[in-house]
Amino acid sequence: MTLRLLAVAACFSMAVAVPAASIAQQASQAVPGPAYRINPGDELDILVWGDERLQRSVRVLPDGTFAFPLVGQVVAAGRLPAELERVISTGLQPQYRGPVPQVTVSVKSPAGFQFSVVGKVRAPGTYTPGRYVNTLEALAIAGGPTEFAQLGNVRILRKSGQQVVTIRVRLNDTLRGETSRLSAAELPPIESGDTLVVP
Repeated sequence: MTLRLLAVAACFSMAVAVPAASIAQQASQAVPGPAYRINPGDELDILVWGDERLQRSVRVLPDGTFAFPLVGQVVAAGRLPAELERVISTGLQPQYRGPVPQVTVSVKSPAGFQFSVVGKVRAPGTYTPGRYVNTLEALAIAGGPTEFAQLGNVRILRKSGQQVVTIRVRLNDTLRGETSRLSAAELPPIESGDTLVVP
């Protein structure tokens, strides 16, 4: 009897191990998300190779800029790190007789990527997830909806220049488990500065 139980347990562990290995393989082949664009509040490390005087950690100001020696005020918000490298290299060019040393810009802390969740959720507030999230993930980060939340009428308020764009999202079917026809468009990604309103 004991041998039979051990054999069953061994078969079960093998059956579980195969899907786990498959999941690990799929995760390693995952497609990377969209390239990270810099936000106000982000902390950046800037390195000019061979010139220690120009190594800096800077925080992007609320207006989307930062100051850099010999270059002046640099507009960073909405740009990729590689774009900033080119801007700084161009700004430094008059200081060098030959080619400008390699400039490297890296995001030390993506603290500027923030969104808020308000309304009928268990933990309303402002969040810095450190990664891109969709609407459903943002709701989960805020503790999920309360009992009387109107999940068919959720709104994303998004700043676009001086205007505010409203995006309607229906989450009631998804939270009831009806996901067979769910598309990515029905769970729009949250952008930095968004406010998710759950009435």
